[in-house]
Amino acid sequence: MSIQPNSRQLIACEECGLVVRIPDIEQGQKAQCPRCEHSLTKINAKPYQSIIAVSIACLIMLVLSVSFPFMSFSVQGLSQQITLMHAAEMLAEFHNALLGALLLATVLVLPGIYISLILFLHLEALKTHQRALSKKRLRAAKVLCRIIFRVEPWLMVDVFLIGVLVSLIKIAALADVGMGHSFWAFCLYTVLVVKCISMVDRSWLWGHFIPVIELPDVKEGDTHHSHNHIGCHTCHQINPLEDKKHQKCIRCHSPVHRYNPSDNLQKAWALLFASVIFYIPANLYPMMYTVSLGKSEGSTIMEGVILLWHLGSYPIAMVIFFASVFIPMAKMFALAWLYYNAQKTQYLPPEESISRLKIYRLTEFIGRWSMIDIFVVAILVALVQLHNLMAIYPGPAALSFAAVVILTMLSAMTFDSRLLWQQPHDDTQKPLTNNLTEKAKYE
Repeated sequence: MSIQPNSRQLIACEECGLVVRIPDIEQGQKAQCPRCEHSLTKINAKPYQSIIAVSIACLIMLVLSVSFPFMSFSVQGLSQQITLMHAAEMLAEFHNALLGALLLATVLVLPGIYISLILFLHLEALKTHQRALSKKRLRAAKVLCRIIFRVEPWLMVDVFLIGVLVSLIKIAALADVGMGHSFWAFCLYTVLVVKCISMVDRSWLWGHFIPVIELPDVKEGDTHHSHNHIGCHTCHQINPLEDKKHQKCIRCHSPVHRYNPSDNLQKAWALLFASVIFYIPANLYPMMYTVSLGKSEGSTIMEGVILLWHLGSYPIAMVIFFASVFIPMAKMFALAWLYYNAQKTQYLPPEESISRLKIYRLTEFIGRWSMIDIFVVAILVALVQLHNLMAIYPGPAALSFAAVVILTMLSAMTFDSRLLWQQPHDDTQKPLTNNLTEKAKYE
């Protein structure tokens, strides 16, 4: 099989709905949508060896990250040492098992599964490059490909590392904090996870196992307004439009849904309203309780920011303010503005649609970074447990704030960005160039 198994296939752009034929691209190049510049597919410089090497190194660092002490905390002769697993366990002990499970899943379990599957699938892809796989192994590869692209948005290793650094600065003035061997291994692990995610391309990977199925009625230049196909978000296969309530992709068997603006917006609005409701208790109730010399004191998100500012930790106060106050509010307002304008179903010039699409992409990117405050609480709760001398406990706002982050992420994922690309009412839309294949080629 060719090193570019997705060459010349038709792809319906996820962002704007334009059907584009992938050009012949070389190693180290990528193809982008000529209308909205969304990345359609790419080929790494060394498509097999590089990601296999990074995946193996990543798994080694993961094992080292959980095998040794992560951090230590000592004050007045009393000390506390934790591992990464201990942080999740401590949250469960203080009746926050859901937060402990969230920490364990997003930082250790799901990334471990993701990297392991990426390694396995690229080894299988290397085998298909050399010889054909059995039907049993191809079926297994199909299932695993579906899993990894469901898991990918929920990997928060890099967010957790920033949360650890913020928690270090918050308590460095109160006691002596030591870094264990696992901390440095985790730093490398974070870099490798981010690198691994950036190297994975779903179109290239799917093409090694199941060739794309061409549809005679779909041609280059069609859009979601052509009403002659349904694009699969899992494998990028273009499916025929069938009169079925629950239609599945003809290539990967994942559920596919026809373009339905009203239904899509209702779900996105519902998730957004739910996040707004949870945002109220997340700001009114304490995020954590601090016990010092037997005296307990709770602090909300804003109180924590103000305290850090008064202590002179201006950069950390700004990080917490932006991650926990500004970003959630900005994301909710931005999504509400996008949803409100999308339901007008009015035609916009391409430049205006691209501007709104960039806002949508930004909200998707920054959404998960609000989890920094949750991870700060998790580290502090696990690390600072010196009985009545000094201790930190999670507050009721922590779970509400985690719900805000998750619901806004789900709302953004549910929203169909193709709603930003409407047809002109007089059906005189400017025709797209016939040379889309050449326009889709970028270095």
